[in-house]
Amino acid sequence: MLVSVLILALLLAVLQVAVYVHVRNVVVASAQEGARYAADADVPSTDGAARTVQIVAQATTERTARGLACTSAEETDASGLRLVVVRCAGSVPTLFAALGDLLPVRVTGRAIKEGG
Repeated sequence: MLVSVLILALLLAVLQVAVYVHVRNVVVASAQEGARYAADADVPSTDGAARTVQIVAQATTERTARGLACTSAEETDASGLRLVVVRCAGSVPTLFAALGDLLPVRVTGRAIKEGG
């Protein structure tokens, strides 16, 4: 009986790690896509954050998207290129709703700004 409980706990822990890695990868890809969207010459650079949250909500859940705070702005790198940078930070839900949002995530997406 005790072995069954330990195996179940181990299985749930592995499942939680897999879900966390998946959600983190989705947020990374969404931040990159938000930066690419805002890098378009006809789109304000500040629109990248909203686009990122929208993509996260579509790819995962609204709850995951609400757990993120994203910002986007133009920056200049060391070589003088204008970049759109989307930064997201927050936490993602755990498999056990009672535990809340314990798992932190912090990602950055960058794209070269079009136009002059």
